[in-house]
Amino acid sequence: MTDYEKALAFWQSREIRTDAELAEVLSSYSISFAFHSGKIENDHITWHDTREVFEHDGVTSYTGDLRTLFELRNAKEANELFLRAFQERHPLDEALILSMQLQLTHGTYDTRRWQVGERPGEYKHHDYVTGKNEIGAAPEDVHEEMAELLEELKDVEPKKILTAAAYFHAKFENIHAFADSNGRTGRLAMNYFLVLHGHPPIIIHEEDRRDYYEALEAWDTKQDLAPLKSFLAAQTEKTWEKQILRAERRRDAQEDRDYGQTD
Repeated sequence: MTDYEKALAFWQSREIRTDAELAEVLSSYSISFAFHSGKIENDHITWHDTREVFEHDGVTSYTGDLRTLFELRNAKEANELFLRAFQERHPLDEALILSMQLQLTHGTYDTRRWQVGERPGEYKHHDYVTGKNEIGAAPEDVHEEMAELLEELKDVEPKKILTAAAYFHAKFENIHAFADSNGRTGRLAMNYFLVLHGHPPIIIHEEDRRDYYEALEAWDTKQDLAPLKSFLAAQTEKTWEKQILRAERRRDAQEDRDYGQTD
């Protein structure tokens, strides 16, 4: 069994059915996800501040940029949205993605974006591109391309969920649907798709961002999904390795106790 298969088996053994059960298994994961996902695009984010916001709903003696503090608070609220949507088994649709982006960017759009009509929770109104290949759909095409992408995710075979998640993330970032927070929204939406289909969510670790960007670029330039799928499998292993190790130690200890009782 590969480490990825161990992570999948560990997750599915939990048989998560409610938002409370999901919140319990994600108790430490949610902070790590918010920290790494935020720091990929904002180097001012720290682990200490992220933990303080999630655990205490605020930061003491904070002297940093206020936008960063808003982003951390928004990440916590986005996590609550994630849990509520799971409880309702809300499909991953345009309405949910727009809500995720709204929650992640509430109060963070700068004056320039606001003056040209951009708003949190709305698709972009102007032609923004990203990356060295300047990818991004035209504003008038975003709704149609997003609708087509989400339609393609329906009725995915269970054994192809990771492939579908990689495809969604690559296409979503290529469309570049929003004026801001495409990366954070895409990572959150991808994880919701995974959890909704019985797969463990993934932390894309900020120290691995170069490999992450290269994997996305492989899709942008060659429509090659293999690097991103491989990267996501490796990040899944990295995300859950400590939990799997603890579970294996508990199992081994239980087997030793059972053996001792029958000796």
